[in-house]
Amino acid sequence: MNNKMFGYVRVSSKEQNIERQIKEIQELGINERDIFIDKRSGKDFNRHQYQALKQCLREGDLLYIK
Repeated sequence: MNNKMFGYVRVSSKEQNIERQIKEIQELGINERDIFIDKRSGKDFNRHQYQALKQCLREGDLLYIK
């Protein structure tokens, strides 16, 4: 079984730098196609990319959240 690495970024304000966060995740060796990004409030987990990420994760995978 090949374990994968995924990244998750969520920003809710214009002041938060999404590019910096993506770069930091990529520096860990996580491919851009495996980084999920939401631009929404953190008040709940009803976020499109978060839900898509949950469908991709398998036992043994590594998730890095910035």
